[in-house]
Amino acid sequence: MAYFRDKFRSIFQVQDTPHRIALAFAIGVFWGFSPLLGLHTIGAFITAWLLGLNKIVTIVGVWTGNPWTLVPVYTFCVWLGARIVGIKQIIPEINWNDLSVTHMISELGYLLKPFFIGSLTVSIVFGLASYFIIHFLATRYRKTQDAA
Repeated sequence: MAYFRDKFRSIFQVQDTPHRIALAFAIGVFWGFSPLLGLHTIGAFITAWLLGLNKIVTIVGVWTGNPWTLVPVYTFCVWLGARIVGIKQIIPEINWNDLSVTHMISELGYLLKPFFIGSLTVSIVFGLASYFIIHFLATRYRKTQDAA
């Protein structure tokens, strides 16, 4: 845990403005929770490159969405998306006689839209929130460094 904490703190030592550090991190967080599974890191890297932002800070933001957080967050995203589009019952009746992968995909396919909408909503909210949090922390870190 100390390793991750130290890596997180290292983003404040980047030679850039608090705004650009916060923006890079927020873009990473947005991508880290986006519905485009498998494209998180590369999407964030390309976005940071296109905007001229620090790629390392962006990747640290992406990794806030990790295997330990993705399952509960994406479960919440499906629930939220289902509420937004008006789906009342998320879990369908289970036919225990036909538990094949193709059957499960056809039975759960209706959750793709709620997943996408919920994930996009959560990634926007988390990205915006992380911008303000990191901007505050980076500004405070700079003030303590300047005072020292």
